[in-house]
Amino acid sequence: MSPAQFKRKDIEHRNTRNDAVFVIDNVVYDVTAFLDDHPGGIEVLLDNAGKDASRCFHDIGHSEDAKQWMKRYVIGEVVEEDKLELYRRAIPVDENSSDEMTLSGIVHVWGPPLVLAGLAIVAYTFLFS
Repeated sequence: MSPAQFKRKDIEHRNTRNDAVFVIDNVVYDVTAFLDDHPGGIEVLLDNAGKDASRCFHDIGHSEDAKQWMKRYVIGEVVEEDKLELYRRAIPVDENSSDEMTLSGIVHVWGPPLVLAGLAIVAYTFLFS
């Protein structure tokens, strides 16, 4: 059985507490029953209801568990002529940086905790010896 087909204009009015529907990656979700259970609150779902929420969903960085859970709320997909290119969050890449470990990088990361550990040892020795 093929999934139900929705035009984007047909879900625009479905943006209320009693009928909250949105699109993520061309899949249509009815989250009305999930509003009170959403960890991020009702407002974020209602703000995106009736719209394409792909950018918001991906920018937040949901867990794999959340992505599995949302399958419960699928009610169909967007018709072929209304489908948009899938949104993927762009991760900025600094072309001048490298993945190599450098001494300055190691000192920058490990220096402060090591200095604090040394100070704690000196203080302990001074106070309790």
